[in-house]
Amino acid sequence: MAIDAVLAEEAGQNPLLPASYDIIWSLVCFIAIAFLFWKFVMPRFSALLDERAEKIEGGIAKAEAAQAEAAQMLEQYKAQLADARSEAARIRDDARAEGEQIVEDMRQRAQEESARILAQGQVQLDAQRAQIVTELRGDLGRIAVDLAGRVVGESLEDEARQRGTVDRFLDELDSVSAPAKS
Repeated sequence: MAIDAVLAEEAGQNPLLPASYDIIWSLVCFIAIAFLFWKFVMPRFSALLDERAEKIEGGIAKAEAAQAEAAQMLEQYKAQLADARSEAARIRDDARAEGEQIVEDMRQRAQEESARILAQGQVQLDAQRAQIVTELRGDLGRIAVDLAGRVVGESLEDEARQRGTVDRFLDELDSVSAPAKS
C-alpha cells in the first residue's frame, strides 16, 4: 500500500513540476551559493575587473602620452629640419657671395697685374726707345759728319767740331719734326 499511496499521490501532481521539498532545498542551496558567490567571488571578480580596467586605462593614458610625445618630437624634428634647411640656404648664399667676392678679387688682381705688366712693358719700351734713339743719334751723327765732310770738302775729324755739328743737325731735326708730330 505504501507504493499505491505514493503512486496515487504522484498521480495527482504534475509530472513536470518537482516536489515542493525539492524546490525548497534547491532554493536554500541556491541562496547559499548566491550568498557565497556574492560575498567571496564577486569582490575578487570586481577587483580583478577594476585592476584590468585600470591597466587598460593606464595603457590608454600611456599610449596617449606616447602619441603626444611623438607629435611633439615630430614638431621638434620639423622645426630642426626647417632650421637646417634655412641654415643650408644661408651657407649656400654665403658661399655664393664668397665665391663672387673671390672671383671679383681675382679679376681685380688680374687687372692690377695686367696694368703692372703694361706699365713695366711701357717702361721697357721707353728705355729701349731711348737706347735706340741714342744709338741712332750716334750713327746718324757719324753719317752726317761723313756727308758734311764730303759736301764741305774739309775734314770734320776733330771731335769737338764733330759734336757741335752733330748737335746742331739733331736740334734742327728735332725742331723740324716737332711741328710735324703735332
